[in-house]
Amino acid sequence: MTSVFSILSTILMVFLPGLALASGSVLPENLDLTTHWVGYTSLAIFVIAYLFVMTEEFTHLRKSKPVILAAGIIWVLIAIAYSNMGFPHAAEEAVRHNILEYAELFLFLLVAMTYINAMEERNVFAALRGWLVSKGFSYRQLFWITGFLAFFISPVADNLTTALLMGAVILAVGINSPKFVTLSFINVVVAANAGGAFSPFGDITTLMVWQKGVLSFTEFFDLFIPSLVNFVVPAMIMMFFIPKQIPDPIDVVIYLRRGARRIIALFLLTITTAVSMHMLFHLPPVLGMMTGLAYLQFFAYYLKKTGEMSYEIGNTGEGETHPESKPITFDIFNKIARAEWDTLFFFFGIILVVGGLGTIGYLAMASEVMYTQWGATEANITVGIMSAIVDNIPVMYAVLTMNPSMSDGHWLLVTLTAGVGGSLLSIGSAAGVALMGQSRGMYTFMGHLKWMPVVALGYAASIWVHFMINAELFTIIK
Repeated sequence: MTSVFSILSTILMVFLPGLALASGSVLPENLDLTTHWVGYTSLAIFVIAYLFVMTEEFTHLRKSKPVILAAGIIWVLIAIAYSNMGFPHAAEEAVRHNILEYAELFLFLLVAMTYINAMEERNVFAALRGWLVSKGFSYRQLFWITGFLAFFISPVADNLTTALLMGAVILAVGINSPKFVTLSFINVVVAANAGGAFSPFGDITTLMVWQKGVLSFTEFFDLFIPSLVNFVVPAMIMMFFIPKQIPDPIDVVIYLRRGARRIIALFLLTITTAVSMHMLFHLPPVLGMMTGLAYLQFFAYYLKKTGEMSYEIGNTGEGETHPESKPITFDIFNKIARAEWDTLFFFFGIILVVGGLGTIGYLAMASEVMYTQWGATEANITVGIMSAIVDNIPVMYAVLTMNPSMSDGHWLLVTLTAGVGGSLLSIGSAAGVALMGQSRGMYTFMGHLKWMPVVALGYAASIWVHFMINAELFTIIK
């Protein structure tokens, strides 16, 4: 029983990093609250809040609500304890640092989400889906096509959008083959998560690592081959269980709305701006993203002034669609309003909850257990496994705030494992959870669990390949 308690305590500590020293001021040692009633109470609040997060599918309570409430209560408790110890401004300094870090990530993600929503409204994703379902590909061809598209789209778009897009294609052509849908959905989850791991824009965790300055923009691409292996290895095994039939093609044409291609170009220009500002002028990437938002705002103004004419879907009676001119206002603020606000607010709650518990003093405990007693390799592989159970955002934020002394190779390793570890379970990533809701009962938790050994084989293979091809990076200590 003691060993079980020890293991559970260690797992809890992994998610409770601290920013006690991150605010720029050195706090006195007597502010350690790990054995104080405030510490124990805050732990209990965190656990209760996260139980609500993990059961969102059943309670239908948005995950942002419990963590935001928990964040407020925890920081009030910390402030009370610090004031009683004679340090009334210590909590204020620490929480301000948390809020500043969140603000940068919030604005970055808001711009990216706005662009994705604009492309969706211009029928970019619908046109791609329509093209795929009309080509008459076999089930096995679609299995690979949707997998590779998910792998290469998710580094630019988020894995949730990518998974939903590919999921719609799979359902459209494979509705009469539940086995094809199940395996293809698993394949898309693995591919979307793997694709996001080698790009600073592919996942919130990689974005956090890049903005923290731990790895440069180009260093992430050293994970391309390990990420590809993570996707291809399980796909090669699952392919043999895909039906060989060719489904009946669905004849449909969806037209791009006016300005769609130019919005794609502006999104790529925005990414280039963010990277250039960071690499050439050492400015925060978020400044480049906000500049890119201005590109889209001016283009929206241009569309409005030149008379928006959009293509609407209409049926000709012959299985095709025809363009129907209709005045539409392209309102940039509608695209902003459609951002994933629950995710953005969840991110706020997680950063402040985790930062608050870390300020209490759990950082040193977790860092000692994981990165001193276990070692960096074992700790970083465990991070990936944990991200299949608990959201990878608090897991990666924990590692970043621990800030262990690691080589570039090990920082890339934890970036890889935190990104692809969520593929081990259907609930381990936003892509998996979304596809369970989209699949009409054909893709379930147990259905994914049945193939977990195959996914785990890809997980292990990607780690082995990373050690093989990036061996020289393990000698470079940050």
